[in-house]
Amino acid sequence: MRILFVCHRLPYPPNRGGKIRPFNMIRHLSRQHSVVVATLAESPAELDAGQPLRSHCAEVLVELLPPTTRWRQAVAALPTATPSSVAYFSSARLRARIAEAARHAPFDAIIVHCAFVAHHVDGIPAGLRVMDYGDLDSAKWAAYASHRALPLSLGYALESRKLRAHERRLATRFDQCTVTTQGERDEFLALQVDRPCTVIPNGVDAGHFSPAPEAAAGTTSLVFLGRFDYFPNIDGARYFAEEIFPEVRRRVPGCTLQIVGANPAKVVRELASRPGVQVCANVPDVRPFLQGAAVSVAPLRIARGTQNKILESMAMGVPVVATRQAARGIQAVAGEHLLVADGPKDFAESVTRLLQAPGLRATLTRAAREQIARTHHWPASMAILDEVLTAQRASEAASTRPAS
Repeated sequence: MRILFVCHRLPYPPNRGGKIRPFNMIRHLSRQHSVVVATLAESPAELDAGQPLRSHCAEVLVELLPPTTRWRQAVAALPTATPSSVAYFSSARLRARIAEAARHAPFDAIIVHCAFVAHHVDGIPAGLRVMDYGDLDSAKWAAYASHRALPLSLGYALESRKLRAHERRLATRFDQCTVTTQGERDEFLALQVDRPCTVIPNGVDAGHFSPAPEAAAGTTSLVFLGRFDYFPNIDGARYFAEEIFPEVRRRVPGCTLQIVGANPAKVVRELASRPGVQVCANVPDVRPFLQGAAVSVAPLRIARGTQNKILESMAMGVPVVATRQAARGIQAVAGEHLLVADGPKDFAESVTRLLQAPGLRATLTRAAREQIARTHHWPASMAILDEVLTAQRASEAASTRPAS
């Protein structure tokens, strides 16, 4: 099959901490199909980071869309029915390149990852059209509205309503929809559209993210992974560093916190001025930081879908403490595979407990890695994607078969 795969951000390989889901989907599909990827990048540096993707594709159509242009488009969309998050990722040049590629050779299937860029394939014919929402972002904007002060809260509430309507319209333009968790499928069903929706869980490459031959003994280092230009991670970093970490450090003197990830916002970089806190930006590989950590924290107060940072930590044998919001997209049992805590006092207590109990850390990490192999394994998730493609092809064959 000739497949067009459209995504809102240039997918990075697993060790870069970028968009793991689309990268793995593209890599898997390319083993049996000819895949053309259409996507956007913010800068030449992002283009460079995404170069490994080209080895998995027949062609990569990528357009630079700088932040100044994105924000100008987003602001211009405010008084219109178009969600600003859709306008932010809009590129007429990318749409034109997709249309030209379709004229050159028709696509058998189109897969779009993320509702923000689905408008780029309007009018592009294909035998099968799949909308991979991943998460229903309208619910995320609604959560933002409840966590921000005026006037931002009003803006987020408006964006949530506009995007909800957009997500509903989109579903009717695709043959099949997919999401990451059962919770997201419930959100999709609330749209009340007549389209099938399949859960394709996010996975982790347990071979790539594997435990170190020798775990760091005696360390009291904590690690928080993520993209730190993303509001839930920014909020989580500030919340942990300002309200939780001081109490952990009081109980465990010398404990350190490493905030590791791409594009840290100014408020995140400033956390490095606090005792024991390091901000490690745009690292080439997150695994050494996990290997040197005693505990991985996911202190998110706003979270949708599956947190890859938790999957990667569990796969590498690093015990996790997460909020209930962050943990709910993971197929894991609190107290058996990870610790779940809400509120600064309880979160600090759980982190301290792990730092002071090597036996508990060992028990959790062993159970967590076994759980990952059962429930968040990319080959199993990609088998579901294959079923989505083959089921549609079988349906098309049956509909064109002459009646006996």
